[in-house]
Amino acid sequence: MIRTARDPDAPMRVLIVDDEAPARRRLATLLAADSTVEIVGEAEDGPSAVVQIGALAPDLVLLDIRMPGLDGFEVIEALGSAMPPVVFVTAYDEHALRAFDVRAIDYLLKPVESPRLRAAVTRARQLRDASAADRRHRHAAVAAVAAEQARPLQRLLAQDARGEAALVSVDDLVLARAQRNYVSLRTATAEFRVRGTIAALEERFDRKEFLRVNRSDIVRLAAITRLAAWSHGDYRIELPGIALLWSRRYRARDAAQFDLARERTPEAQGSA
Repeated sequence: MIRTARDPDAPMRVLIVDDEAPARRRLATLLAADSTVEIVGEAEDGPSAVVQIGALAPDLVLLDIRMPGLDGFEVIEALGSAMPPVVFVTAYDEHALRAFDVRAIDYLLKPVESPRLRAAVTRARQLRDASAADRRHRHAAVAAVAAEQARPLQRLLAQDARGEAALVSVDDLVLARAQRNYVSLRTATAEFRVRGTIAALEERFDRKEFLRVNRSDIVRLAAITRLAAWSHGDYRIELPGIALLWSRRYRARDAAQFDLARERTPEAQGSA
């Protein structure tokens, strides 16, 4: 028999969200001992958590607070009423009051102990069974929010050179470059920075307009003024006022997009 979420005996479907792999593994190990729990997925940052929640519609989210891209509270804010029940799992106790302001089921401090986690999951299961009649509406709301999050970014809330908040249109961006816990954003006339990772931004940028060229840089395709073969399979890309490398690794990843799969190096041409 296929069990549905309306069945009180259906497994508790749990999504684990934490930017630290050891923390995710510990939670998964503790949950594996409970046959009534099904781990449906994991996410390592805020933006991917929003997408995963929309795709998987879990019964419960075990949510870290301090993460790249969006923190735990910003994930809840992004999903609004579509957010599934949450148990915060964090190393910091100073957010406890705010956690219950957003109606978290529980607030667990790392390292998490099995009895506390089991009790939190039990409370979440009771809530799920009590609110089963509202699930279809919530799933529809989650899907709508996830679809919005999946759309390419239109603007970014960033800081300018004076540290003041600024809304930056993605249409104006020429280059995004990773700088530790921040990403530097360059337009034709100014520079800004936004907290997060280059990988999280890559997921939200329109791939028809932007290209990840190496571990640190994403460029606007239309801003490239010159492209030339470089050494060891890399390419040199020139933008207004800056030059950088399109690494062989990232070029190979996107070869189909640029019809480069059969490209031959000068050395190979000479030996033919």
